[in-house]
Amino acid sequence: MPNKIKPPKVPRPSQPTRYGLESHWKAQHQDLYNGVKTALAALPDGFEPDISISGVDATDLFGLNSALGSAIERHVVETLNDMRSVWDPVSRYPTYSFVRYAQSFPDVRLIDRSGANSQPLMGIELKGWFALAKEKEPSFRFEATPLACAPQDLLVVVPWIFSNVLSGRPRLMTPFIEEARYAAEMRNYHWTWIRGDGGAESQVILSPHKTPYPQKTDASSDKASHDKGGNFGRVARADLLSEFTKTTLDEEAAGIPIKYWVQFLTAFTEQQSNLDKKMENLAKQAKHCCPVK
Repeated sequence: MPNKIKPPKVPRPSQPTRYGLESHWKAQHQDLYNGVKTALAALPDGFEPDISISGVDATDLFGLNSALGSAIERHVVETLNDMRSVWDPVSRYPTYSFVRYAQSFPDVRLIDRSGANSQPLMGIELKGWFALAKEKEPSFRFEATPLACAPQDLLVVVPWIFSNVLSGRPRLMTPFIEEARYAAEMRNYHWTWIRGDGGAESQVILSPHKTPYPQKTDASSDKASHDKGGNFGRVARADLLSEFTKTTLDEEAAGIPIKYWVQFLTAFTEQQSNLDKKMENLAKQAKHCCPVK
């Protein structure tokens, strides 16, 4: 019987930053880094999009995720720039702004609009998550190779729902914020050593790209050697977002935990069989979880 392959060490989870900022960058921009993370955490308080939805059938809500996702992410970037006093309180970076680069990695970059400096100061891979989506987890794919992530780059997942659950304006919830390079390392580790057994069929083919802020045409994504289901890159399945996902779905919307809204809406959008039984089971769960006061 062949010896089992011994996995490498799990990417280290040291705090406050797991990989640590490069010393010269940290010496100059640590306050900026901390301020950006503070602003990201406070996004729900300052988010006021000029989007409002009404008159949509409840069974059509799931389709709004892709339709509104891009617009919401654009508004998030605008809100982040409006919060300059949080991430640049003494105006050290007056010519810098966050700019969205669709289809690039990272898709939000802090750049010098004066053109004096061509290299982004830091980047954010921004992902929106419609918390009522029937997948019950963020479904985006994050495939960037670790070395395409600068140590100061972040992966940010912003959950949202409508202000009136089934209508109204998009309302942001507490975002997930993590170092992008650490997320990429954990994604690869999970694919090979937790989901897989370390063998040939669970290997990750690393991109040869070795520098941050790749061009759109650069091949900077890792790939799985075998991926029939097309699931490589779904970091929500790599335990990285597990606690965040659970906490988000446990939050209430109009007095009802979001996870029960998802179950209710899913029952009516999928094949409509045994609806009475599904509603009965849902009522039992709700009674057990949230007894009437």
